[in-house]
Amino acid sequence: MSFAPTPDPTPGDKLACDAIDMVIVPRTHDIGGFTVRRALPFAKRRMVGPFIFFDHMGPAEFKDGGGIDVRPHPHIGLSTVTYLFEGEIQHRDSLGTYLPVRPGEVNLMTAGRGIVHSERTDPALKSKGHKLHGIQSWVALPKTHEEITPGFEHVEQQELPVITGDGKTIRVVMGSLYGATSPVTQNWPTIYGDIALEAGAKLPVDADTEERCLYVVSGEIDLQGDVFREGQLLVLRPGDRITLSAVTPARLILCGGATMDGPRLIWWNFVSSSKERLEQAKEDWKQKRFDTVPGDEEEFIPLPE
Repeated sequence: MSFAPTPDPTPGDKLACDAIDMVIVPRTHDIGGFTVRRALPFAKRRMVGPFIFFDHMGPAEFKDGGGIDVRPHPHIGLSTVTYLFEGEIQHRDSLGTYLPVRPGEVNLMTAGRGIVHSERTDPALKSKGHKLHGIQSWVALPKTHEEITPGFEHVEQQELPVITGDGKTIRVVMGSLYGATSPVTQNWPTIYGDIALEAGAKLPVDADTEERCLYVVSGEIDLQGDVFREGQLLVLRPGDRITLSAVTPARLILCGGATMDGPRLIWWNFVSSSKERLEQAKEDWKQKRFDTVPGDEEEFIPLPE
């Protein structure tokens, strides 16, 4: 999706829990009646592993013809990862891709040197009303891949490994977790898990991954005596193995990866290790040098002033 630049939030909370480096409370945005909570980037934490952008979309209920209509917009230097809990988003891009993403599936769009896409609600869904809830994140590409050929990958729900038992259901979205590996392409060491816990269930989180965070989608969890609730991103300290427990039925996202190969700059929808490359991308979009989206050529999001 596409969002104009926003100011940094206030600093993250500090807690007694020594397993947590920082707690981030996302900023809330209203985009045409659609609620988005943005946890990354944050004033004091720009990335966790390759994750440079993390939005909790919804939950939202659309009635009377409502939906999302994100017009064509560009990206460079990143991959977008769209993962839904409920609802559907219709994706179109400048490669000619046209398909929906539905709950439990993954849309991975790799921008590389440049791609354009739109995200809209199918008119058939608009006419009868629908709900939408999910996570959209961006992962930065390593410097060796920032200018690769753009690509798109769709992975069906049944292709993602699921681990169950002891009150836990874990779907491995990217990377390897709990002995299972996702088929979704990763250009940098990355983990991403969708975790559902019954009340009282315990979840160990190993320290194998250099940078990790937990986002509480719903419910409450307990970690070393501190209780965390929906809408909090917990950045874990590196090197610590932890075990958390669910106070109520809860849903979590566990994500992160290896520390990136240097800092990244982010402006609007562009990510790069080079300020000059960002300036070039701005000018390319302004001068209409990016490819258009087949079937969605009439509209576009202008470059923010």
